[in-house]
Amino acid sequence: MSIPEIRICMGSSCFSRGNAKNIEIVEKFLEAHGLKDEVDVSLCGGLCEGLCAEGPNVVINGKVYNRVDSGVMLDLLSQLFEKGGG
Repeated sequence: MSIPEIRICMGSSCFSRGNAKNIEIVEKFLEAHGLKDEVDVSLCGGLCEGLCAEGPNVVINGKVYNRVDSGVMLDLLSQLFEKGGG
């Protein structure tokens, strides 16, 4: 299985509109579900995706998600790890 890649836009607009919180959500989700040591996840900040008006933006395995609030982030993580072998 390939390593899931979660890239969180760190451009000033996305960061201030919710991606600061989304970083925390991802880290807490991985910890709470015992995935931090079990699953290799590439979690990285990215520079502007050029979609500022649609932000906050998150890219998971190459797919861009727009307007990602904390609820959407949790849904995306649940879907990613259910499919990935959960």
